[in-house]
Amino acid sequence: MSVQERKQRERAERERLIVATARQLAEEQGWDAVTTRRLAERIEYSQPVLYSHFRGKREIIGAVALEGAAELAAELRAASGSASAEGARGRVTALARAYLGFAERNPAVYDAMFQLDGGLVFAAEETPEALKDGFAALLETLKDVAGEGVEAGLLTEVFWASLHGLVTLSRAGRLPVGDAEQRVWLLVSRLAVV
Repeated sequence: MSVQERKQRERAERERLIVATARQLAEEQGWDAVTTRRLAERIEYSQPVLYSHFRGKREIIGAVALEGAAELAAELRAASGSASAEGARGRVTALARAYLGFAERNPAVYDAMFQLDGGLVFAAEETPEALKDGFAALLETLKDVAGEGVEAGLLTEVFWASLHGLVTLSRAGRLPVGDAEQRVWLLVSRLAVV
């Protein structure tokens, strides 16, 4: 291994450590607790080392969001695939449950993806591939249930917006606890044509 390759590997490892530490700190104490000073203390690097990887907290949030989008896409595909024997309704239901479960288990990551400014562009040509793949993971299942005359991408947007609304309202205590499964049933049976 050349010196250059070793340096690149070490840089990538430091970057992964910064992102993992930021994510852990955000999940434990919220995003307000994530500062370059605290990160530097936790990972035992100087603040200038952090700034050599990320220009600031916004870019760190963006890196966490991209990592989260990749994880969400994988979970959505796994859930839909494992429910393939249950037919279209089963796949869409599994998709909705997986999305809501991811948001519940990873609230700080979910916030990085959809609530906070991570400097990422959505719904545009320059949208990062991880974000496009997250949307594609929803579309892959929903395109099969869009129905005649319904554009699959638009159905996916409305389905995603509905799931995001359920996450946001539930986390804010605006929806009664205990009705999550009924909400999923209503969403799948009324919105997705299955």
